[in-house]
Amino acid sequence: MKEKWMTTWKAFEENHQKLSKWVYQIFYFFVFSMGVTVFQYLVFTFMPGMLGMELAGTEFMWPQKEMRILGVDFTWSLLGYNVLRDASGAVVIGGGLGYFISYEVGSFLAQCINFPLQRNITFKSKGNPVYQAMWYFIAWIVISLICNGFNNLWMPIASAYVPPAVYNLLVTFITGGVSMVIFFFVFKIIFPEGEPDKK
Repeated sequence: MKEKWMTTWKAFEENHQKLSKWVYQIFYFFVFSMGVTVFQYLVFTFMPGMLGMELAGTEFMWPQKEMRILGVDFTWSLLGYNVLRDASGAVVIGGGLGYFISYEVGSFLAQCINFPLQRNITFKSKGNPVYQAMWYFIAWIVISLICNGFNNLWMPIASAYVPPAVYNLLVTFITGGVSMVIFFFVFKIIFPEGEPDKK
């Protein structure tokens, strides 16, 4: 079965070189991205509880803009998250500084795993790794800010209507989905295939 598949793939590569390269890159990009997305989900789910109620109840938001969407009052920010409270007003795990730290740590560690996999396997790039890591880091910051701003529009509403496990799935896959599409084309730029090592 494996030999038949490899023969079919080799024939496809020979007849459709550009298309086969895109198929290869999209396949491995998706597999590695999904792998780190699962990793991020685990961090988003368990780390806020490990950090405790004090950080969950500590507000950290910048800038702060009061908003009301679908009957839910919340404060929008580019960085940080609302403190989440239950119906009685008690702080619950899943917001505040604790969630912000968990989100950033999970996202950063995921990129540390993702960078060598995408560079060396998906795009087979031979470019300067320091230069590429610098641009990857800049892209991650910019994309994170975009995703944070977007997330902070819908996350307070979702937290009011869905349980925490579903909430974390939504955060993970919506954020991952948006950033995956952007990152693929960023990678095509910063990981040129076959570029000689720069001294």
